[in-house]
Amino acid sequence: MQPATTHQMMGYDRAINIFSPDGRLLQVEYAKKTVKRGSTVIGITASDGVVIVADKRLVNDLVISDSLEKIALVDKHIAASSAGIISDARVLISYAQRVAQQHRVTYDSPVDVITVVREVADVVQVFTQSGGLRPFGVSIMFAGFDVSPKLFIVDPTGIYFQYKACSIGEGEDECTEWLQKHYKLVNTDEALKMGVSAIKSFLKDNFSPERLEAVIIKKEGIKILKGSEIEKIAKKV
Repeated sequence: MQPATTHQMMGYDRAINIFSPDGRLLQVEYAKKTVKRGSTVIGITASDGVVIVADKRLVNDLVISDSLEKIALVDKHIAASSAGIISDARVLISYAQRVAQQHRVTYDSPVDVITVVREVADVVQVFTQSGGLRPFGVSIMFAGFDVSPKLFIVDPTGIYFQYKACSIGEGEDECTEWLQKHYKLVNTDEALKMGVSAIKSFLKDNFSPERLEAVIIKKEGIKILKGSEIEKIAKKV
């Protein structure tokens, strides 16, 4: 026999715009659980830039690892990665790219990172209050360099926060705990090693450099790292 509380909650997770008696939007909470099932992404701000390290989590040995792109460029100074439903991420990142492009066309200057983040968060929030829709089952990590290095996460509720270092995906709890113990302000080279170490501490025996993709964003530009470049870094941690 199911507990009474289960029956009480069942009527409140059928639609996104119905609050449960204790003030929760259950569909949004389910979306956040979906993010926890996604592959791990770590972001770290450094003294001269910001770094993202992402686990591509190959689910099939027949898949060519280079065909899986976990990191996307939003503009010449902004990159994004995600955890959760990848198709949802693709839609939101595409929207972020349009925001950045429209800003360049209109103002002939690069967009601020916070402007992109706010625009995406606004879209995500609408999907938490409109009947007939479902929340986005993804968290997006935005990293960029405008006046200084910036690192943000937009989650399925439409909330965004800026971080010194952060993690999303299945290894979020373990990697966040690792970062809280080991994070310090270093240069991007050391931050990259830090990110690889954090993911390695979570994956343990399943760790492999070919699973990882990374990006370094500095004032001078963006550099994406894959394959042999990640392997060299992994040997140093």
